[in-house]
Amino acid sequence: MNFGGIYPAHSLSDALFVVVPVPYDLTSTYQPGSRRGPVAIIEASTNMELYDEELKKETYLTGIHTTLPVEIDARGPKNMINAVRKKISRIVAMEKIPVMLGGEHSITLGAVQAVKKKYPKLSVLQLDAHADLRDSYQGSPYSHASVARRISEICPLVQVGIRSMSKEEADFLPKSKVKSYGAEFVLETKNWCETICKNLSDDVFVTIDLDVFDPSIMPSTGTPEPGGLYWRDVLCLLKAVSRTCKIRGFDVVELAPVSGNIAPDFMTAKLIYRFMGYITK
Repeated sequence: MNFGGIYPAHSLSDALFVVVPVPYDLTSTYQPGSRRGPVAIIEASTNMELYDEELKKETYLTGIHTTLPVEIDARGPKNMINAVRKKISRIVAMEKIPVMLGGEHSITLGAVQAVKKKYPKLSVLQLDAHADLRDSYQGSPYSHASVARRISEICPLVQVGIRSMSKEEADFLPKSKVKSYGAEFVLETKNWCETICKNLSDDVFVTIDLDVFDPSIMPSTGTPEPGGLYWRDVLCLLKAVSRTCKIRGFDVVELAPVSGNIAPDFMTAKLIYRFMGYITK
């Protein structure tokens, strides 16, 4: 089960991108199922053309290695985050670009911790419907609903597509250094991609919660929110940030596959492959 169905598989030493499945959703609070996301993404990717019609190249030739899934630690999200951090640390130490497949959003903290240690001036670009800025949720500061709060404590954070938050989060934002752009900013503002990129450092980690998309095109998430972004909106931003910054790693999280509807799975696989293409263009 290699991403893209690449055969023979690229070795770790020959690959630029290292795909890391993390089938974990212990703190999911509405509709669980994102633990099945990584395998659904990889399976969908095996049915994807490896020639990119937009970029006019075969991106996989830069080298894509798929690791075994990170072993699940059921003791709680803090332990799982530590397991992710250790795995991603080994990858970035080899000068590779980690591509993590979730699973729930809490795991992103471990990846950011690892990449931040390698690139101290790292900033994070978060594409998401939800602010995820609660100090804790259901008794845990490491919940999926607190991941952005924890990230903001270690590096600059820019959010895009936000259209749902609690009063606690709304009160926190003006006092924080987090730059948060709602979906309406994207849909109504000219040159919005450039504005967002100006708030990022040279080294960037991108985290994509799939509920950033409108549920009309991405229904397979645990917490869908109306009024989201569309395919070309997200590609516009990923292309712009790849052009202006160095992408040191990225993840795609919160795909909760729906039986009988493979379109969201395939869309996710193609999004990942297209982003790889932008990074290497």
